[in-house]
Amino acid sequence: MIVVMKTEATAEHAASIVARVEAVGCKTHTIEGTDRRVIGVVGNGLALDIHQIGRMIGVEKVMPISKPYKGASREFKPDDTIVTVGNVKIGNGSMVIMAGPCSVEGRTELLEVAHAVKEAGANILRGGAYKPRSSPYSFQGLGEEGLKYLAEAREATGLPVITEVMDPALVPLVCEYADILQVGARNMQNYALLNAIGKSGHPVMLKRSFSGTIEEWLMGAEYIISHGNTNVILCERGIRAHETETRNTFDISAIPVIKQLSHLPIVADPSHAVGKWEYVGSMSKAAVAAGADGVILEVHPEPDQAWSDGRQSLKPKRFAKLVTEMRAIEAVCR
Repeated sequence: MIVVMKTEATAEHAASIVARVEAVGCKTHTIEGTDRRVIGVVGNGLALDIHQIGRMIGVEKVMPISKPYKGASREFKPDDTIVTVGNVKIGNGSMVIMAGPCSVEGRTELLEVAHAVKEAGANILRGGAYKPRSSPYSFQGLGEEGLKYLAEAREATGLPVITEVMDPALVPLVCEYADILQVGARNMQNYALLNAIGKSGHPVMLKRSFSGTIEEWLMGAEYIISHGNTNVILCERGIRAHETETRNTFDISAIPVIKQLSHLPIVADPSHAVGKWEYVGSMSKAAVAAGADGVILEVHPEPDQAWSDGRQSLKPKRFAKLVTEMRAIEAVCR
């Protein structure tokens, strides 16, 4: 529920509300507005009497939250959440570009790509140290060695790093190296992993499962938020449909839908959505026009030689051209 305080309510009045609801096991999030406070309450509120809360000193009104994803809903927090990573802000109205190879293949190759995407205008470096693959015989990533290469690339370029984590036990280790944890599509409902990330407080990008509904996706985010970690970025990466000409079907409508339902920033992943580099540019520009807070793209100097997902990777020169085009659309649409 949302507790709206009166303009003349004091900090002590708000503190008494917080103490009352937290005493029955609920969690609170206080939003300081320009002229009043708003207290968001999430958790099992069966022991709470809304009418009683409404009669407490300093309370103007109490409103229930209709959505099952309480903390992720715009009802809970009307203003957009801005996730800050280094000097990069995600969700403040400007477009953030994340780019790099699908997987970290080696030190030299990663540094080459990192410098190339930085020069082209990327804000964040992506790269997989641990790779979830459909086949157990495919390349699974370099592990901690890959994380060390990513950290070195960050030092060399100044770009914050995003990389995937798949195992709850690996969350502390990946947090040591990465600025943003990525939860892949296959782990959108891996609740043990989501809980571990929520407890870490680390910024995270949660990808939508290829079969997940928007509500299920937001409920995944709710697991993270329920531990007090509001540094959550959503990522649309395509859903499974009957079409076979593309890897997945890019649900461009998810971007404005999320903007209406949630305060969390949303990033688009055209590379995984379509799976073919020929279509990545068009879908990237469409995502910018639709209002995405950022795009995450796969870039490789020699896609034909890539150890994973080379078919959807852009070459650095093509990526640089696309960045210019996306920035032009951003300037017109925002």
